[in-house]
Amino acid sequence: MQSAIGILDSGVGGLTVVKEVFRQLPKEKIVYFGDTKRCPYGPRSPEQVRQFTLEIVCFLSRYPMKALVIACNTATAVALKEVRRQFDIPVLGVIEPGARAAIKATRHGRIGVIGTNGTIKSEAYLRALKKIERDLFVESLACPSLVPLVESGCGNINRIRETVHQALAPLQKVRLDTMILGCTHYPLISTWIGREMGDDVTLISSAEETARELSTVLHDKKLLSLSEVTIPPEEHRYFTTGKPDSFQEIAECWLGQPVQAEHVRLDIPVENTLR
Repeated sequence: MQSAIGILDSGVGGLTVVKEVFRQLPKEKIVYFGDTKRCPYGPRSPEQVRQFTLEIVCFLSRYPMKALVIACNTATAVALKEVRRQFDIPVLGVIEPGARAAIKATRHGRIGVIGTNGTIKSEAYLRALKKIERDLFVESLACPSLVPLVESGCGNINRIRETVHQALAPLQKVRLDTMILGCTHYPLISTWIGREMGDDVTLISSAEETARELSTVLHDKKLLSLSEVTIPPEEHRYFTTGKPDSFQEIAECWLGQPVQAEHVRLDIPVENTLR
């Protein structure tokens, strides 16, 4: 059995990572887990997010994996180090790749970061950016209304436009040249975010950058698939704690291929994970 790349998220946002992995690594099998029932993670305590992440990791560990991506900024901020300690495969988060890409893209050292309450409160992006370049100007903004917007399916254009406008209003008076989409849900509405911020602001998708880093890591560790053919859609696995039909609809729209979502109940004691 071919080992898969495990990807986990609080909901459908991690599908932005999946889409980029499909583009860059079409011969790799994906096992995806979206915790849509308990989404969003942003307003939750670090302890809850850590517990939920470990529960998902425990579930995914049933499947042969060559690498794991925590495609949730909030979970990356609070649980990445712990998960890495318990795994002997590469475990990637989404914060450091996004920070590095933003520093490469910025023209005047003025970077904005939007994310969930949990991600912004953790200051994980601020630390990652300042670790590389201390003199950067960084303006962070929590946008708690955007994840529920994406999870609802993004069907009402007027609602999307108005919600994005209200969420980003505090940044309109700040002169930015680059902005990190610090939540993997946000690329799903990047068109409207880009229109709101204007053409002079470069948007950085942490999802795209993470997929690029994953490709590099697998290559360096000689873990790339030896298959000569693209993995057919039916061989990828998608699990959700929420409604499979809702998840499947968003996933098929975003990925452009058939998706069979499977419902999962997470009732595994955390203390039994990854022993």
